[in-house]
Amino acid sequence: MNLEFRCACPITSALDILGDRWMLIIIKQMLIEDKETFKDFIESDEAIASNILSSKLKLLEEVGIIIKTQRPDNKKTNLYLLTDKALALTPVLVELALWSDKYLRNIHPKMVNGKPLKLLRNDKVAFANMLQNQYREKLAAIKDSLRLF
Repeated sequence: MNLEFRCACPITSALDILGDRWMLIIIKQMLIEDKETFKDFIESDEAIASNILSSKLKLLEEVGIIIKTQRPDNKKTNLYLLTDKALALTPVLVELALWSDKYLRNIHPKMVNGKPLKLLRNDKVAFANMLQNQYREKLAAIKDSLRLF
């Protein structure tokens, strides 16, 4: 892995990995939208190109944010799963969602506005914990069938 960091600043270093337009979207799709296969990502509303998706998934795997394995029921299909390092980004995603809700809703009125967003607005810590716990439960179920962890 030959990662190039612009400087020693921790914020800039994080952005060197996560600051690309697609990285947090992929993590969000895995955490919130239950995406886990290449096909899942390609068919999403965000419409990422397959070559870009391939390179982003490889980088996320190289830095330990995701792992790639095979589906237990179909060895031909790769399964992408978030690591604890990725789950630690949940509060960052929550804060981005809150910021967007507060400052972008007036210029993007079609932005989703349902029960999950209400919970997010009322208790961001509980919302982040809920997302992390749901994902960990999913991992535990997959763990048994993969014998991976």
